[in-house]
Amino acid sequence: MKARRSARPSVTRLFVWLALAAGAVYTAALIMVLIVSQQDQRRPVDAIIVLGAAQYNGRPSPVLRARLNHALHLFREGHAPRIIVTGGMGPGDTTSEATVGRRFLVAHGVPAEAVIVQAQGRSTQASMTAVGEWLEQEKLRRVLLVSDPFHMFRLRMEARRTNLEAYTSPTEDSPISDNPVLELRYLFAEAFKIPVAWFRAAVSPLTSHSQSL
Repeated sequence: MKARRSARPSVTRLFVWLALAAGAVYTAALIMVLIVSQQDQRRPVDAIIVLGAAQYNGRPSPVLRARLNHALHLFREGHAPRIIVTGGMGPGDTTSEATVGRRFLVAHGVPAEAVIVQAQGRSTQASMTAVGEWLEQEKLRRVLLVSDPFHMFRLRMEARRTNLEAYTSPTEDSPISDNPVLELRYLFAEAFKIPVAWFRAAVSPLTSHSQSL
């Protein structure tokens, strides 16, 4: 009986320490998400990458339109000779987010041959994997990632996982950023995803190295 009673405080202390550790990791992730969301690293690169967002019957959603407009601005500034658009098809869709993005950019004056469609996947991880593989085949590596501010830190880690030299340039007029309450919800939710992305970024290069030996 004494052994059982003495074990209870130990279990309680373990749960307390685990909760404190989880809280510390989440807080650190949230701080990094907030810091990186404010940084614009635009510079000359091999390609501008636009992360996909919803499209409605062939028309970009306001969020996707803001990302495409930002990429268009960067392209016109001469930061890259090509734009890679990403994003697959959701349930019931007849066209991909990437295809809608390409149509929008071409309609706004970007040469068709300068827009590369990578429509594989419906997640950040899948999109960055497809882009990384295409860039590797083309022997290109320097990229400028375009998405909403809350997304920037995780994108940097996904780029590290795919061995890209990546810089980030967040959209300046996203509907999400224009709504402080909505933006906070996205920022807090994003911090939960960071530990998994951290782990992937740390493990994937090691896995690739071991497979090449």
